Amino acid sequence: MAARIGLKQLSGLYAISRLGPGDGIPVWADGPGFVSITRTDDELSVVCPQDRVPGAVRQDRDWVAFRFLGPFAFGETGIVLSVIRPLSENGLGIFVVSTFDGDHLLVKASDQAQARRLLGEAGHTLT
Repeated sequence: MAARIGLKQLSGLYAISRLGPGDGIPVWADGPGFVSITRTDDELSVVCPQDRVPGAVRQDRDWVAFRFLGPFAFGETGIVLSVIRPLSENGLGIFVVSTFDGDHLLVKASDQAQARRLLGEAGHTLT
């Protein structure tokens, strides 16, 4: 049986931005709300409220974010899968960010109603 997860929608709209691998962490990324900054050999990826991202920055806008209501043990399996499976099986694009204490799911704002319906049908609780 798949895990049943509580998810809390965060306020506002988010952007997922891509900067170069050698770029510094931008000042505009910091501030209130959910922020995730990830550096790889190929890029610097920033997720933050979209109203902070300058227009010249490469970005994908209009995402809504949900926080998984935990806590979940590191060894607990199937948590993220139970949430993304009903969305991906129905053709919805997703973006997932994991942190030390939990996970965050982002879906396009245009898919929000369908995502909420699918997650509810899968036994998850959304607030």
